[in-house]
Amino acid sequence: MSARTSALDSVVFGVDVQSGDVRGDAPSYALVVLESSADGDGYDVERDVVTLRKLRRRIASEEPGIVATDNMYELAADKDALVHFLGELPAGTKLVQVTGAEQPEPLSRVAKRHGVPYGKDPMQEAEAAARLAAANVGVEVSAFTDETTVKVSRGRSTGKGGWSEDRYTRRIHGSVKTRAREVERELDGAGLEYEREVTEKYGGFSQALFHVEGRPQDIPVSRHRSGDVRVEIERERRDGIEFEPLAKRRDHVIVGVDPGTTTAVAIVGLDGSVLDVLSTRTADTAAVIEWIVERGRPIVVAADVEPMPNTVEKIRRSFDAAGWIPSSDLPVDEKQHRTRSEGYENDHERDALAAALFAFDDHEDQFERVARKTPPRLDRGEVTARVVAGEESVEAVVADLTDDGGDGDGGDDGSEHVERELSAEEKRIRTLERQVERLQDHVASLEETVDEKDDRIEELEGELEESRREERRDARERRTVSRLKRRNDALERDIDERDDRIDELEGKLARLKELWKLDHSNFADVEEKKKGLVPVKPVNEFTKAAIDDAHEAYGFATDDVVFLRNAAGAGRSTAEKLAAFDPRVVLVGDGGLSDAADSVLFDAEIPVGPAEDVAMQEVDELAVAREDDVEAVVADWHDRAEERRKERKAEQLDQLISEHRAETKKEQRRS
Repeated sequence: MSARTSALDSVVFGVDVQSGDVRGDAPSYALVVLESSADGDGYDVERDVVTLRKLRRRIASEEPGIVATDNMYELAADKDALVHFLGELPAGTKLVQVTGAEQPEPLSRVAKRHGVPYGKDPMQEAEAAARLAAANVGVEVSAFTDETTVKVSRGRSTGKGGWSEDRYTRRIHGSVKTRAREVERELDGAGLEYEREVTEKYGGFSQALFHVEGRPQDIPVSRHRSGDVRVEIERERRDGIEFEPLAKRRDHVIVGVDPGTTTAVAIVGLDGSVLDVLSTRTADTAAVIEWIVERGRPIVVAADVEPMPNTVEKIRRSFDAAGWIPSSDLPVDEKQHRTRSEGYENDHERDALAAALFAFDDHEDQFERVARKTPPRLDRGEVTARVVAGEESVEAVVADLTDDGGDGDGGDDGSEHVERELSAEEKRIRTLERQVERLQDHVASLEETVDEKDDRIEELEGELEESRREERRDARERRTVSRLKRRNDALERDIDERDDRIDELEGKLARLKELWKLDHSNFADVEEKKKGLVPVKPVNEFTKAAIDDAHEAYGFATDDVVFLRNAAGAGRSTAEKLAAFDPRVVLVGDGGLSDAADSVLFDAEIPVGPAEDVAMQEVDELAVAREDDVEAVVADWHDRAEERRKERKAEQLDQLISEHRAETKKEQRRS
């Protein structure tokens, strides 16, 4: 492995659980703080045991460059808590898991591989994590992208402006707009790329969002709230937790490639360790090459089938690497056996890993021979690359790398010197030729990609048409469901109305049954003390509407006893309406009958008497009275009616005599 540079000039925190558990109560942590010494030679080390709360306070106040741990879930109980922890870290602080990404290795193995002292005591583990992170070992744990949202919004509600609410609202929205323009100028001044979204309201903006390509520490705007305006800064969340290596590997490596619809690539070190694996359906060959470049310098590019696929050959030529293929296609059981101890997510990654590992197996003896013959001061990876890919001898490479050109010892040296000059020119020519080949291959690859994309577009258009048909079908179903729902609601309303009507009619029926008992039993079947009673049907007012209401409630019939609670105000037509039911007697309560109403009832020979002469007892909407009292009122009316008839006949006789005398006088005058 090639040497790694130091991670940073700032502070590194190494953390490991001392006691307890983050999922329980009050865990404590072993904390080791590494800081570059004043003389620049090594680190100053501080060791302490802290609570989680104190650890967070120290991180917030000291803002270390790295917080290193062997397991990120020692600092958070679950994924949501981890995201919250990452969101609280200072802008320049990274959380680093030194044991790897999704499938971390034991800390002891990582420490041993990088020559870092290790012990099982929590404080020793914390120090090992800190030293590994300081040497750029591990992956940065991230839950946020490098995009940041700056939100400028109202700092107070607009609903309490009193009599001048419009002016109050306009002032707040104007302040938001002014601050948004200031933020825009600050972002432009910093040369940051951003997109702006504003919500216009009365008098200005209610909100302005700036989606900025940059981290919070890169943005010349700080969060604050003052008066009418509030400024908030929030990093954009990733879909999940992602891991980014601290140092891009530039070691010499072996690459296994499994091409196809899903392309898989595996990176294996010269010691046989698996460094990284990728599988993708979207990346083209250029993107795959870029991914490999970021992780190392390939010596061998391998495939698991024979002959080598074109895509793998293109990748091999782009690095001037040696190729490796098996004598025949690798069987699945052999690939599974060779990769049994490695982590992979699918069969494509397994095949790429198998190709790289079998290539390592074939070259392992050669790698060991090169290592034995390479002086310690030389880069073993560089020597191995020239021996394997350039097919040079170890001795020639070592001599070439150790020759300083200053001894002038013999003509061979001069010849070698001339050859090296010529070789440089030839290498330049060969480099240009390979570049042309790569470009030609890339053009061919792009043409293939265009054809594939055309096919994909046609396929997606078919899927889009099918989706549209399904959407139309779903829309029809939704309309049908909505129509049936409306119909169902209408029927339920009808049922409710019918239930109410049934309740009303049942009540009326109960009243009518009670009334029927009063009308037909003659109280012969009731107690002795209730014999001699007669039913009375009250009418609240002597109006047509009140008569209709009473008739609808319990019905009028011939010979009913009617009680007018208030008889005032009735005219001839109202009296005629009541007379049409031919009641036995009309009892008059408050108010008096008008002359017109009295005349109509008298002419219809309907007895009328004062209610106060009849002892009545009301039961719910009905009433009962003593038969004797009713008969007395009727008899009294008949007596008064006979006198009234006599008086009326006398009046009529007097009127006839008066008219006769007047006619006689008129005839005498004419004669």
